[in-house]
Amino acid sequence: MKERSEFNVMEKSPGEPQHRPRLIIAGTGSGSGKTTVTLGLMRAFARRGLKVQGFKCGPDYIDPAYHAAVTGRSARNLDSWMTSHSYLQEYFLRSSADAELSIVEGVMGLYDGKEATQLTGSTAEIALLTASPVLLVADVRSMGRSAAAVVLGFRQLEPRVQIAAVIVNRCGSPGHYRTVKAAIEAACGIPVIGGLMRDGELDIPERHLGLLPALERGELEPLFGHAADMLEAGVNLDQLLEIADSAPPLQYIGTDVSPSAPAVTVRQNNGDFPVIAVAKDAAFNFYYADNLELLARAGARLLEFSPLCGDPVPPEADGIYLGGGFPEEFAAQISANAGFLDGLRTAAVLGMPLYAECGGYMVLARSITDRAGSVHRMAGIIPAHAVMQQRRAALGYREVTALQDSLLLKQGESLRGHEFHYSVMHYDEQEQQPYAYESRGRSGSQPEGYLQGNVMAAYAHIHLASYPQAAVRFISACRLYREQRNAGPGR
Repeated sequence: MKERSEFNVMEKSPGEPQHRPRLIIAGTGSGSGKTTVTLGLMRAFARRGLKVQGFKCGPDYIDPAYHAAVTGRSARNLDSWMTSHSYLQEYFLRSSADAELSIVEGVMGLYDGKEATQLTGSTAEIALLTASPVLLVADVRSMGRSAAAVVLGFRQLEPRVQIAAVIVNRCGSPGHYRTVKAAIEAACGIPVIGGLMRDGELDIPERHLGLLPALERGELEPLFGHAADMLEAGVNLDQLLEIADSAPPLQYIGTDVSPSAPAVTVRQNNGDFPVIAVAKDAAFNFYYADNLELLARAGARLLEFSPLCGDPVPPEADGIYLGGGFPEEFAAQISANAGFLDGLRTAAVLGMPLYAECGGYMVLARSITDRAGSVHRMAGIIPAHAVMQQRRAALGYREVTALQDSLLLKQGESLRGHEFHYSVMHYDEQEQQPYAYESRGRSGSQPEGYLQGNVMAAYAHIHLASYPQAAVRFISACRLYREQRNAGPGR
């Protein structure tokens, strides 16, 4: 079993405004090149010896994995729909405290978010909440002066957003670069501080399911290095640092993390923290860093273990957290780890709190059928079979409301999160599914998940900061289990 990690969270009191050099890398749309630019800049500035902190706008898990690989630091998500604005501001300030430069990668296009006519959930909203200068990445393929019209529209749509500079991507030649640079600067008054030529070696791999193992093996290091080389050669990095350094000071807000919920109680270390075992490896890796921190602040001791490395459920566990990831890609290995699956079954029988999301939900089922049609036996705690599809089954934000009291919520209470999966869950016909949530998204509402005793699982990836009392409830359930276990039978 590999060494397991403990998570500790240091508290900070409100104080004077604090200096945070920062940039938001936004695109004119998905595929404009903002991820390539983000990774190249992170690596280029890290080469200069700077401590670079990566952030990702929105609920995505893949880009933060890239950021962590490039910077060597845990990356963070900033989501202005799943969490309150005051929480996001405080979290950004706290998470960037020991960094010399924070680089925030946007989501989709600068103004794309949850709503068609508002900034909700968009990169632009996060730029305003963090008072961050924006570096706009514009794909200028097959454009000349029209590139100026595109940038001008982005500047005028929301004048409060500070588009401080532009990088033009996929230029056809040095002459093409000079043309679009002159057109944009003349029409918009925004400096074009560099450009990238068309280069197939800069293409980020598709988000295939082998991506994270490739990251762990270092197979993408040549791509990161090449992106940094191109950014160093084609962009004025000194000017970009000046823009980041000119961002106004930020003040720690110090308010509750959610306007509708009490703040998480921070417990002192009394040596009696309940232990939550967190599955963490290439199969289970979709966790928000602040979800883990909120559990730690609520009084938990978090221990990582790796089912893919053959680890069983840690014997000291008082609760289990199975996050999402790609268990279908490693289903044979998971199925072969009898210690892990038996540990899950024993935990469920003993009433240990067991919470699972998406990929973890699939592992609690009776089997997983992978894309090749092979069936792999799983824990069998949930009377259902997870089946992979070629087409995506769900994508989007979700607000989930408890249909009954659970590990996280009282009936009627809600959390926010998102779904993204290709599998579907087929429950056995003779079994009645005890749903965990009513899940509401863009296309309507429907019951979702599974709740039986202390076992709770669903496809939704929830964010505890949307209702932090849920973290307290989970820890309370783990503490109660710990006390009952320590008391022993007949006491």
